[in-house]
Amino acid sequence: VQLQASGGGSVQPGGSLRLSCVASGSRLDYHYIGWFRQVPGKEREWISCISFLSDGYDYYADSVKGRFTISSGNAKDTVYLQMNSLKPDDSAVYYCAGSTAGWPSTDRSEYAYWGQGTLVTVSS
Repeated sequence: VQLQASGGGSVQPGGSLRLSCVASGSRLDYHYIGWFRQVPGKEREWISCISFLSDGYDYYADSVKGRFTISSGNAKDTVYLQMNSLKPDDSAVYYCAGSTAGWPSTDRSEYAYWGQGTLVTVSS
């Protein structure tokens, strides 16, 4: 499975961006697609994931709950992260990742597939 993230850019505080993660390869190789973000000098932070199991649930870190929405396209090979009410603290490189775990993991070690990252800068 290969993942490609895109959609990053520069936006003012309060603005919105939508990130995309396109997956190529076997859909059977992952059960969850998650989004992480990383600021230089800090740990990579899990922020959201969506289930491709029968439940289809989505999950969010407290830091983004109510502002970010994760969704998948009809073909289930693209995952979006709609980011609203962006804050300067949201500035980071955002990564999408695929997990073969059967649960919504926040642990990056349980994500076997990673995209290349896309930079989001929130600044006035």
